[in-house]
Amino acid sequence: MQYIDMLYRLAVSLWAGGNAIFTLMLTPILFKTESRDVAGRIVGNLFPGYFRWGLACGVIALICRLAARGFDLKLPVILLAVMLAVTSFQAFYVEPRAAELKQQIGSFETTSKEDPLRKQFAKLHGVSAVCNLTVLAGGVLLAVLP
Repeated sequence: MQYIDMLYRLAVSLWAGGNAIFTLMLTPILFKTESRDVAGRIVGNLFPGYFRWGLACGVIALICRLAARGFDLKLPVILLAVMLAVTSFQAFYVEPRAAELKQQIGSFETTSKEDPLRKQFAKLHGVSAVCNLTVLAGGVLLAVLP
């Protein structure tokens, strides 16, 4: 059982850590050092792998938690389920829709902020940011909960 708990904590830590590095470090640095279009293309290319990473870590963490502690619906299991649902929403709805909008927009540098597609993208980006921060907060809670 000790190894299962260690794998659980490792999966949660890798998920939350990957989220923190991507959201709080990598993305801001890219948008400060590259043009908006180049940074957006790089981040867009990384998103599918980023979400697969989160889903894989989340599934491993949930399986380990259930194997080690049973099928009780305590806070960690509920948090994992919510985090997996949010990550799935991002991976299978938000990211594909955002990629489609980015392709239709072409260039964020030459397209007006008043363009309807840019406004749709901005709303989707806001949803994505809230989702990312929700998953990060959940990961931090899971890292400290028994």
